[in-house]
Amino acid sequence: MSTVESAAETQERRTPGLVPVTETLRTAERRAHAAAEPVVPAAPPARTASSFWRLLGSELGLTFRRPRNLAMLGVVALVPVVLGVALRIAGAEEGMGGIIQAVAGNSLMLTFAAFSFLVLLLMPVAVSVVAGDSIAGEAGAGTLRYLLAAPAGRTRLLLVKYLNAVIFAYAVTAVVALAALVTGLILFPVGPVTMLSGTTISVADGLLRILIAVGYVGAGMAALAAVAVALSTFTEVPIGAIAGTVVLVIVCQVLRAIPALDSITPYLLPTRFTDFDAVLRSPIDGESMREGLLAFGAYIVLFGSIAWARFSGKDITS
Repeated sequence: MSTVESAAETQERRTPGLVPVTETLRTAERRAHAAAEPVVPAAPPARTASSFWRLLGSELGLTFRRPRNLAMLGVVALVPVVLGVALRIAGAEEGMGGIIQAVAGNSLMLTFAAFSFLVLLLMPVAVSVVAGDSIAGEAGAGTLRYLLAAPAGRTRLLLVKYLNAVIFAYAVTAVVALAALVTGLILFPVGPVTMLSGTTISVADGLLRILIAVGYVGAGMAALAAVAVALSTFTEVPIGAIAGTVVLVIVCQVLRAIPALDSITPYLLPTRFTDFDAVLRSPIDGESMREGLLAFGAYIVLFGSIAWARFSGKDITS
């Protein structure tokens, strides 16, 4: 009989839904104790400074490994070489003057000649390609929402994209200067540099002025990058932002050529690109460069604000 009762008790315990009273009471006590304890919400992922620099480093790696961008750097490096060879051949002819005579007389002048030749179109195109692709390229590829899903935040992501474009802009400027400097040292004599004012400076002073010109031209390209990034937030087609920035530069060049519009010329961004020639005067025309840098800063603040306002409230669907 005891065996039958034991089997019955075992079957009762295994029956679904039937729990001994003692176990039910313990479960209720545990639930009451858990409810009494405060629930601490899970902390959001930390956004540290190291994560910002890692994101920027990743972005720079993608930018400088992309074949298209490397090809553009190669093109802007090749143009000063071709320009130097052409000026070398032209300088061999008698009766040449102006910039040809200046470059033929000193190797350092080729850098300033290259900037004058490239800063109004080819360099802006190279910068526009990277900056215009910054946001629109991610949206077009369908990766933008995945980037925002990471603990980056829209403002931080926009800042990373812009800094990436700025670094590329300075890379373009440095490549032009370095290619022109090396070509000039190979093709033309090295010696004291004659300024536009007629005074002569040493080679060391000339190299310092080249460095100042690189900083100034790079700042101008950074201002143009702000325009391209702002346009990039309005479209999911990168070519639209790139073409819009390039067309804007070309339109400004056309407006500068119309005498009746001289009153607006100082406010056009490309007008300030060529003010780097202030370093060719002795002393350096600091006032002209200061006004140019203020104009670049104003463009960066204006279009950076437009980009932030658009991107921070934009519905991301791709």
